[in-house]
Amino acid sequence: MAPLIALVVGTALARLAGLAGITALDGWHPALRVGLALMFVLTGVAHFVGQRRAGLIAMVPPALPRPALLVTLTGVLELVGAVGLLVPATARLAAAGLGLLMLAMFPANVSAARRGLTLGGKPVTPLGPRTALQIAFVATAAVISFGP
Repeated sequence: MAPLIALVVGTALARLAGLAGITALDGWHPALRVGLALMFVLTGVAHFVGQRRAGLIAMVPPALPRPALLVTLTGVLELVGAVGLLVPATARLAAAGLGLLMLAMFPANVSAARRGLTLGGKPVTPLGPRTALQIAFVATAAVISFGP
């Protein structure tokens, strides 16, 4: 739920900043870029921090090799993508790349839900709500990638 909160609150605060006169944030499209970037900073950092990292490594489907390396790689891609979202010249490409990354990582979420794993000491999000969240996140990336 924290990624959704980061996306919504980050977008809302960026939009308010735009309305308050910060021209770089004037409009929903730039506000969405900030919200999605904030979400990916939050999720990207989790790839490197203590109990969250261990949980993410456990989420990697058993058939995939070197789960720790995959978690590190995806964390780096999330953080680089977050920076890319904030640069107008790279925002569309970053959003498209992050959308594809989310689709590529979704099987790990399915696997984790089916195996009843925990993340940060709490059960992973059940498959139904996780799928809905994933659709919302990918749709946000698509709006940024293909929007105005």
